[in-house]
Amino acid sequence: MKAKILVIGDIHGALRALTQVLEKVHLRNGDSLIFMGDYVDGWPESAEVIDYLIALSKEFPAIFIKGNHDIQCASWLLGNEADASWLENKDEPMIQSYSRIDAERRQLHLDFFSSLKDYYIDSENRLFVHAGFTSMKGPSEEFFSSNFNNDRTLLETALAMGSNGNLDPIFYPKRLRLFKEIYVGHTPTTKYGITTPIHAGNLWDMDTGATYHGRISAMDVNTKELWQSDLVESLY
Repeated sequence: MKAKILVIGDIHGALRALTQVLEKVHLRNGDSLIFMGDYVDGWPESAEVIDYLIALSKEFPAIFIKGNHDIQCASWLLGNEADASWLENKDEPMIQSYSRIDAERRQLHLDFFSSLKDYYIDSENRLFVHAGFTSMKGPSEEFFSSNFNNDRTLLETALAMGSNGNLDPIFYPKRLRLFKEIYVGHTPTTKYGITTPIHAGNLWDMDTGATYHGRISAMDVNTKELWQSDLVESLY
């Protein structure tokens, strides 16, 4: 059986949903994982999610992309003043989760956050980035690194094309045709009333709304086989 390359959408502190979806996948030796970021904030097991991911990376090759919530959490763990909008949003369960860890675990988590990648391009020229990029020359030429974690225009451009997209190279958006495929998170598909990953043009949105009323999704990038957790709210 060919090894799987799994891309996993936003988690948002939902350890029960994460372990459930990976149990459905039945990971085997040779499989690898690419996580799209936003590991924390939302459900009550943010710190436990990071513990789990650190342990998982010792068993399977794993790439961890940096999400905007991960940046906020790492800054807060370092003792910096938290952004007011973040504090009003999803912080309370996360803060309670981190109140249960000691200084040694906190440092391990800070090391994890500092190792996160802005983006990853694999050997098949597939791009994995939490949100997007704006440079027509690609992410390596991105002027504002915050776009990797916050941009939504890349997804919106792909959505305007529809599921098949316009394949005429004259009209195909330049940012999209830089890559064979692009995988993002950040924007819940449930925002559009869709409960599975959205495929538009050559882009896949893997955030299926775990932080709200959705699920965590995992997909094999080669076969497009999809696994999903139960509704996260049903697990808590």
